[in-house]
Amino acid sequence: MTLTAANMTDSRFAVVMPIYEDQEASTRLFRELFAEYGDRVYVVAVDDGSIHQPVHIEALQSNGLNGVVIQLKRNVGHQRAIAIGINYVADHFPDMPCTVVMDSDGEDTPQSIRELVTPMQSPNIDVVVAQRKSRVETFRFKAFYLIYKLLFQFLTGRKISFGNFMALKPAALKRLAAMQELWMHVASCVLTSKLRVQTLPVDRGPRYAGKSKMNFVGLALHGFRALMVFAEDVLVRVGIICALVAVATVLASAIAIGLKLAGFATPGWFSVALGILLLVFLQTGALTLMTLMLTGVVRSGAPNQIDYRAFIEDIKHAK
Repeated sequence: MTLTAANMTDSRFAVVMPIYEDQEASTRLFRELFAEYGDRVYVVAVDDGSIHQPVHIEALQSNGLNGVVIQLKRNVGHQRAIAIGINYVADHFPDMPCTVVMDSDGEDTPQSIRELVTPMQSPNIDVVVAQRKSRVETFRFKAFYLIYKLLFQFLTGRKISFGNFMALKPAALKRLAAMQELWMHVASCVLTSKLRVQTLPVDRGPRYAGKSKMNFVGLALHGFRALMVFAEDVLVRVGIICALVAVATVLASAIAIGLKLAGFATPGWFSVALGILLLVFLQTGALTLMTLMLTGVVRSGAPNQIDYRAFIEDIKHAK
């Protein structure tokens, strides 16, 4: 069964959300999900090792929602928590008409789910991802985010303009669950999955309560993990750049030798220039060989499927 905007009020769908020390915001989100969709929504709340504000099953039950609270043995991070939730739905509800991935802080609004689902009535779309219309962030964050997107496109040849807020058809859910890249970076996994992706501009809501647990270092690490999904492409591009630099140093050395033979070189200039160019050539040559070797390792590495159940401490059901 395909979930469409027309039958949204009549079809069940799953919502996967990671939660870490965010009890107040997640409880309000549960309440608003029930107010919008009633008992048609099935919540898979992944408590990512919270200690001070763990999520209890009563938070779902008191708001009339069906679903589970998956308590993890330790904090595994935002992306892995989503991967565990996706694998759980794929394992227990493989035919769920639609699965929505969203954050629990309120910035991904329940009302926006209808917007995400609308394009899914097309048979040519597997995943609908939310692209933020605007960001209420500091200038420093916006500047580094722009640099990150440009660097990502330069090193991978792909554009990334969305995060974790997305809607998945059953086939897309199963494919992502079978990909080990999902455990590293959800958005990059969608890009490399070869699924048919539709981008949809969506308004960003205000945070319900508390402050974001993500600092600048965490955001930088999150960006590097996005690049790691495309490690092979990045290594090849870096290798090509190094090879071009090596060729440029050889040409520059030839020009320097020509100037020396023609008598245009000042005393000491030729030896310094040639020495610097030789060092650049040796370094870029060594880096090129290293990237080629690493590319071979990436190509020959056998994918290992991660068992999501190994991270789970307990699962509590709300009925």
